[in-house]
Amino acid sequence: MRGTGADPVPCPALDEVPPATAPRSLRIVLVTETYPPEINGVAGTVKRMVDDLHRRGHELWLVRPRQGRHDRDIERERLHERLVAGCPIPMYREMQFGWPADRMLRRLLAETRADVLHVATEGPLGWSALNVAQRANVPVSSDFRTNFHLYTRHYRLGALKSLALRYLRAFHRRTDVTTVPTRRLGSELAALGFGRLAVIRRGVDTELFTPQHRDAALRHSWGASEQAPVVIYVGRIAAEKNIELLFEAFEAIRSRQPAARLVLVGDGPERTRLARRYPHALFAGPLRGVALARCYASADLFLFPSLTETFGNVTMEALASGLAVVAFDYAAAGEHITDGATGRVVAFGDAAAFVSAAEGLASQPQLIQSMGRRARDAVAQESWDAVLAPFERLLHELALRPAGPPRSALW
Repeated sequence: MRGTGADPVPCPALDEVPPATAPRSLRIVLVTETYPPEINGVAGTVKRMVDDLHRRGHELWLVRPRQGRHDRDIERERLHERLVAGCPIPMYREMQFGWPADRMLRRLLAETRADVLHVATEGPLGWSALNVAQRANVPVSSDFRTNFHLYTRHYRLGALKSLALRYLRAFHRRTDVTTVPTRRLGSELAALGFGRLAVIRRGVDTELFTPQHRDAALRHSWGASEQAPVVIYVGRIAAEKNIELLFEAFEAIRSRQPAARLVLVGDGPERTRLARRYPHALFAGPLRGVALARCYASADLFLFPSLTETFGNVTMEALASGLAVVAFDYAAAGEHITDGATGRVVAFGDAAAFVSAAEGLASQPQLIQSMGRRARDAVAQESWDAVLAPFERLLHELALRPAGPPRSALW
């Protein structure tokens, strides 16, 4: 029975997601509040999901906020794209949330006779889509994408943490199933009452992110010799990424190896302040595609101090690029790094251990290289095609279910 607010059940493993008994092309309406050309982990993952489902022969209607007055997405015809009004997120202004669009969504579900609605993000547009699907009795899947309730403490909004968590729980309990990228996160959300959960892993583009993109000329432009360790960080330059710890770790490295270099790829509200405070750091700005892959491969050590990830796609990209990684023992790092073999994982929140691990690795170039080789091998089989096949099966399973009663909002 769909969305009745039953007690949470354990997350099924990937091989427990039921295969479709009669595979066929599905009519899928996919709602997201972020999508390329925006640069962030959610946008990139949703794009991969869209591409994979389209390649597998499913018909897609993509609903997202307009990203500018002259938004012209080249995929609009292929994806039957629908653009809605949006507004920047107050603490994340380079991203938007979409305004509710009940009327357009009602018309879209009726016209397309959608088999399933998938909601990738939990903003007002996503809530609007849930309302419409509930009335139309269309099955709904969702993704748990961002720990917004954990962000509140980094923006002096700690009093809103409980409210944010209640909203996220209410949102996902209205769906038939919520996908999570790791079993650990699924267990945490199940304990918080999030409803039915399914583990769908995240992949990495091992053809794009590869050690073969290492570029001596790029390293030279950074002022780094082949002997000097280059530390890289890729992601949002913001408080919720625990960004100060990155600089603390690098300063420890630099005190012992003055020739070391730090490269940051990305943008965010802390960039201007940190650039003034650390003039020796190189801020490359937001990059994508081959330009991003060259930066990864041309570095030596990836430091990722974030404590608020649901997964952390950049960790997978760094491992695929042949980098040793230092991160906390959770999310992608907890799933894919073997401590001491393919990188270093330290106890969640242990800042001193993070700094010590980074400093120790940076002084051992041969160990960094061997870890990087093993890291590449460890994620070589994590292709998007392999990890998204269970998601397709999950959508088939939803589409084949008998209709249930309308879902109720649980707060």
